[in-house]
Amino acid sequence: MSAATAAVLLGLAGLLPAAAVLLGHHLVVVTVRGVSMAPAYRDGDRVLVRRTARPTRGQVLVVERPAVHTRWPSGPLPAGAGSRAVGQRQWLIKRLAALPGDPVPEPMLSASPSARPRPPRVAEPMLSAPPLARPGPPRVPAGSLVLLGDNPQHSVDSRHFGFYPAERVLGTVVRPLRPARTRRQRPPAV
Repeated sequence: MSAATAAVLLGLAGLLPAAAVLLGHHLVVVTVRGVSMAPAYRDGDRVLVRRTARPTRGQVLVVERPAVHTRWPSGPLPAGAGSRAVGQRQWLIKRLAALPGDPVPEPMLSASPSARPRPPRVAEPMLSAPPLARPGPPRVPAGSLVLLGDNPQHSVDSRHFGFYPAERVLGTVVRPLRPARTRRQRPPAV
């Protein structure tokens, strides 16, 4: 892709209602909506996202908005999906708090009962197991992630919807495309 084409697409990113523009198959421009990631990212900020298969703990991810109390409307987005497919989905921006095999972070453990991880089933009573064989802290299951917003009072994340399927990650935030604008503080949308 030429530099001129990329510049035009970057300029159009703020005008697209879908809030995502594909730059080739590896980079996406996403416009942040809401305050769940403040102060790192504010409403209206644009970020450059690299489509990646292996995010690391602490990175900010763009993920498909979860289906609440229902099945996902369609399968995971294919790796080579074009701008039309990306633009037809709804996206969230959250920080990766835990990977498969990691201990479940405390914010998720103290979350609502429906989002709390379930303890593993034990065939025999716990008291009969030797002390070292007792299960430790709950762990994030294979194929799942724990995602948390930086602004917990205004974020719907793993504390509410539980473990997040890793296959629904669009990519990792590389950097903001412009500095956050100074805006008047508005109360969050309910």
